[in-house]
Amino acid sequence: MQRFLVPTSLAALLFTGAIFGFFYAWICSTIWGLDTLDPRIAIAAMQAMNESVRNAVFAPAFFGTPLVCALAACLSLGVRNSPAALAFAAAALVYGLGGMVLTMAVNVPMNRALGALEVPQDLAQAQALWQAYSPRWQVFNTLRTVASGTALLLCGIGLLAVSRPAEHAT
Repeated sequence: MQRFLVPTSLAALLFTGAIFGFFYAWICSTIWGLDTLDPRIAIAAMQAMNESVRNAVFAPAFFGTPLVCALAACLSLGVRNSPAALAFAAAALVYGLGGMVLTMAVNVPMNRALGALEVPQDLAQAQALWQAYSPRWQVFNTLRTVASGTALLLCGIGLLAVSRPAEHAT
């Protein structure tokens, strides 16, 4: 079990880092950039991005993160490293609820609703649609980014506990 713990802990750190970076990029540039565009272009661009994100590169980070974190927690428990187990289990829970569940409950339905619409040609209609979508979407994206960043931090703490098992083992 011990020989799998470090690689699994590193994988948990990598997966949480990947998903945190993905959500963080939306905060720092993507949506703010779309907000500066003609709303008809912003809507069409968001529709295209939402369609393209369903891919084999994104899926492991989005769906695999809580699994890898939970596996690191189980392996940590197996070697009696309670601090590492607690950190990885908390990371799995925080990302699972604050990242995955929130995304599936709020952001995905919003994206599907936007994707089902035909982009209005009328500028005022498009502006009203984008203003109803973008600020709300950003709030929930910020929440899932905070959850993912917290999970990343917890994995870092877990990895530190793994690297010093003699000091932390119970």
